[in-house]
Amino acid sequence: MAIDVLTKDCAGLGDADFVEMADLVATSVGWEAGMLSKEAEEWVLASQAYEKDKLRGFMFTTLERIGGTPALVIGVASVARLKQRSSILKALMHESYHKALMAFPDEDVIVASRIVEPGPLETLAELSDVRPWPDERVNGEERAWGRRLSKRFGAVSFDDRTMVAKGDCERLVFDHTSLKKCQAATILDGCDVDGGEYVIAWGWAMAEFLEEFQKPVS
Repeated sequence: MAIDVLTKDCAGLGDADFVEMADLVATSVGWEAGMLSKEAEEWVLASQAYEKDKLRGFMFTTLERIGGTPALVIGVASVARLKQRSSILKALMHESYHKALMAFPDEDVIVASRIVEPGPLETLAELSDVRPWPDERVNGEERAWGRRLSKRFGAVSFDDRTMVAKGDCERLVFDHTSLKKCQAATILDGCDVDGGEYVIAWGWAMAEFLEEFQKPVS
C-alpha cells in the first residue's frame, strides 16, 4: 500500500478539504467541517495522507520555538481506523519529522501532542525521554515543560505531575486507535475524557534521529 502525504499551509485549505476531513472522522471524534475550519486558523501546516485519491489521515501542526527551543506541536490529527493504520501514522509522522529537520537542522526538537487514548504513544515511543511515562517520575524541568506546553495548548487547568490538562470538551486531540497494545496506557488512568480532560504527552526527536528523515515520504 502506497501512502502519499501532501502538506500545505492551513490557510490554503478549502471547504472541500474540511468536508473530506469531517467525513473521515464522522464515526470517531465527529469533528465537523466548520470546527475543523476554525481549528485550522490555530495551526500553520496541514498534512494529508492519501491512498490513491482517498484521504486516510490528516494532521495540523506548527513548527515553532518555545522559549527558544525547537518544537513540533501537533494539534488535531486523525488516522483512519483501517488495518493499515500504522502505515498511515508512520507516513504522517515521517512528513512531520522531515519538516522539522528542514526547519531546525542539527537541533533537538520537542514533539508534543494532546492525547485521550494510548494510540499516539505508538509514535511518541520512538522518541527520547517521553513524558509522562509509567514508573518514571517527572523532574522539575519536565514539570516546567508541561506547564509551557499546557499554556501553548490553551489548557484551562493543568496538573504538572500527571500532565493531565482540561480543555473545552471539543476533544481537540491526536485521534488514533492503535492495533498494538501499549504498556504505557496507564498514563491515562484518572483522565476524565468526557469532562474535557486530556494528557499532554511529549518526547524529544534528537538531531541524529531526525537525520533519518532527509527525504519527504512522497
